[in-house]
Amino acid sequence: MKSYKALLRKVLELGENHSDRTGVGTTSLFGCMWEHDMRDGFPLLTTKKMPARLVFEELLWFIRGSSQASELQERDVHIWDEWATKEQCAKFNREEGQLGPIYGPMWRRFPTLDGDTKKQGIDQLDRLLNNIKSNPGSRRHLVTAWHPECAANVTLPPCHWAFQVKCHEDEKEMSMLVQMRSVDLFLGMPFDIASYAFLLTMICQVTGYKPRMLKFSLGDTHIYHTHASQVDELLSRTPMGLPHLVITKPDKYLPSLQQLESYHWEMVKLHGYDPQPTIKAPVAV
Repeated sequence: MKSYKALLRKVLELGENHSDRTGVGTTSLFGCMWEHDMRDGFPLLTTKKMPARLVFEELLWFIRGSSQASELQERDVHIWDEWATKEQCAKFNREEGQLGPIYGPMWRRFPTLDGDTKKQGIDQLDRLLNNIKSNPGSRRHLVTAWHPECAANVTLPPCHWAFQVKCHEDEKEMSMLVQMRSVDLFLGMPFDIASYAFLLTMICQVTGYKPRMLKFSLGDTHIYHTHASQVDELLSRTPMGLPHLVITKPDKYLPSLQQLESYHWEMVKLHGYDPQPTIKAPVAV
């Protein structure tokens, strides 16, 4: 995607040195925008090979409302392992592997006024799907993962902290805007783009729409200093054509939320994905 390479160059050109929580240091630019027209193809990076299955499995984990790392590990997905160690979890008096109120619990059990995140929380995904069908013109089609008290009680507070959808009723199309507070531009951003492109496609399927625009509003947009050579390598590569995503539609006779929960990786086909080799880079924890 040329737009992603352009964003990398913009941060390198206009960004400033910034200290950060990890101690690694970054080149940082605040307040960027990125967008992609989903009608042009699925936005899976081609200038390095992306682990599409891992992206999709993590998204399903969010949708299920889980925060137990072992559920990912059982699917051979280890992207949360660094934050699920005994040492990290002990900081919040949790057992090893229990990540606390991260994305899944916030999407499915957002705390009510009595603060209960286990049983009485608000199922934002269910509410979103019902509202899209009952009141498509609403400007309140949004889901948030940011709760100030909960964010202070996890090792890694939500980076992509909210998303909002808009129904273009005349064309039966849907757009999505994702809000991010912190953006690891080399490792994290391509992953997040693919994840929300999957999510937009799935929400469209279960509500009767087609994807239009995927947009990101980016807070602290940064390149870790330890990713400098990897960014140079990626920028030297020419983007290939985008793949075409086909997902088998779930049972339309199920309620919308159950349709969303019924997706699995074997339903996904990415036609024409011909990426260049993987570029490995260290994760800043």
